[in-house]
Amino acid sequence: MGTLSVALRNAVALFGDGVEPYTPTPSELVSDAPHRRLLRYRRATPATGTPVLLVPPLAVTISCYDMRPSQSLVRFLLDLGREVYVLDYGEITYADRDLGFEEWVDDIVPTAIAAVSAEHAHADVDLIGWSFGGTISVLTAAAHPELPIGSVTAVGTPFDQRRNGQIALARRFGRVTGGREVTLPIKMIGGVPKYGVRAGFRLQAIERELTKPWFIACNITDVEALARMQSVDRFMDTMPGYPGRFYRQAYRQLIIRNEMFSGTVNLGPDFAVDLTRLTAPTQLIGGTKDALASSASVAAGVDVLTGAARVRFAQVPGSHLGIIAGPAARETTWATIAQFLAEVESTRTPARTH
Repeated sequence: MGTLSVALRNAVALFGDGVEPYTPTPSELVSDAPHRRLLRYRRATPATGTPVLLVPPLAVTISCYDMRPSQSLVRFLLDLGREVYVLDYGEITYADRDLGFEEWVDDIVPTAIAAVSAEHAHADVDLIGWSFGGTISVLTAAAHPELPIGSVTAVGTPFDQRRNGQIALARRFGRVTGGREVTLPIKMIGGVPKYGVRAGFRLQAIERELTKPWFIACNITDVEALARMQSVDRFMDTMPGYPGRFYRQAYRQLIIRNEMFSGTVNLGPDFAVDLTRLTAPTQLIGGTKDALASSASVAAGVDVLTGAARVRFAQVPGSHLGIIAGPAARETTWATIAQFLAEVESTRTPARTH
């Protein structure tokens, strides 16, 4: 097919169903309840090693771990021989306005860990979380050190907001106002609706949005480049919203009060999470171009998680989304995860019995 024909075909596809159909990795339902659907990805061969539970952040879909076949942490982990599970929170609506970190840290994620462990003769479970998924994973492991957690990997998860660029500016402003300019409107409307989340994510990547027409023109015959672009567009177009309480906690406790760095995260009058109680081996991964979680803000967690068996920080190239799902993630972030999991596996004690 000639260059002109390829360009014309791609141009038509861009305004239709896309240059590449979305083909998520096949999975099966393990359990189903609101905001806690547990899925297991299908394997063609028996698994080796301990199971992995992927913990997504809120306000994104599980496709963050499975953008397309060549940009799928899920498929990468399956190829390593692991059994891979993921939590799917589904849509977030006004009815969910009172959901906070507590629901995930004290209920949703612990229940999923227990279910995965039970399917594997009560083996430990390796947690992997990106962005707020990493925050939730760290908080869960610290709040419940008795859970069968073999390791925690947090990708793009900030600990010290003072080292976080534009967020540091918002933090300083919020410390003067008490954060009411954000928390009061969010409480009134019940959260951040999905359209607000999608607009905010695009604004954060404004350079990409502005240069997209030029990118398309330069790559109109490159199906791979266009498919990567459209996978990101599809990801952003399907983002759900934030529950009001969760978002207020994130702004007040994590950004203004910087409690992930102080070491104690207060999620309620009777629920304070002491991060030094996290005992599992932990890996923190930060991106060199991450505007939402600077590499320095992620690295600060090494000084916080003093109770962990060991804590390792790794810096990889890329943006917030790029480090978990970008074209270079396989050779950088995923390879780093694979090395860490192999090290943990080599020193793991035999599966617990009951």
